Amino acid sequence: MLIRRSSSERNDIISRLFDISFFDKPIQREIIYRLLQGSQGARLRAIATFETKCHRTAKAVAWLRSNYEKPLRVEHLATIAGMSRSTLHHHFRALTAMSPLQFQKQLRLHAARQRMLTSELDAASAAFEVGYESPSQFNREYRRFFGRPPIRDIKALRDGKFVAITTA
Repeated sequence: MLIRRSSSERNDIISRLFDISFFDKPIQREIIYRLLQGSQGARLRAIATFETKCHRTAKAVAWLRSNYEKPLRVEHLATIAGMSRSTLHHHFRALTAMSPLQFQKQLRLHAARQRMLTSELDAASAAFEVGYESPSQFNREYRRFFGRPPIRDIKALRDGKFVAITTA
């Protein structure tokens, strides 16, 4: 009764089956086929593909973290992840609760805020350094995200009027 066992027990049994050298490839394929066609087949397929898609999506997240200042082409990001655009969007949103563009925007805003605090850059310089092409667009997005314009926000942070929470 393989189906009533825990997934770790099933994985252990399956791996032990493949360790037995007298099972040649056709028999191994038959065992896999029967497992996948059984009542838990859909669940096994979901488990097997979920981890690979999460790993591929994590590659896209890592690329964005390293390259947030570059222009984002979702097609390029999908190629890095080895997925179609729609699959990447679906899995990216499941992993991060936002789209790749929203994720990049947050990374840029947090990086700009950090640079303004530590390097004493003005808002326009910080915006250009993190990849914004328009200081006015940066100011709008900054205000929307942090609740105040960059100059007032940085002044309040430096004066200790409120604590900065950075999670980028």
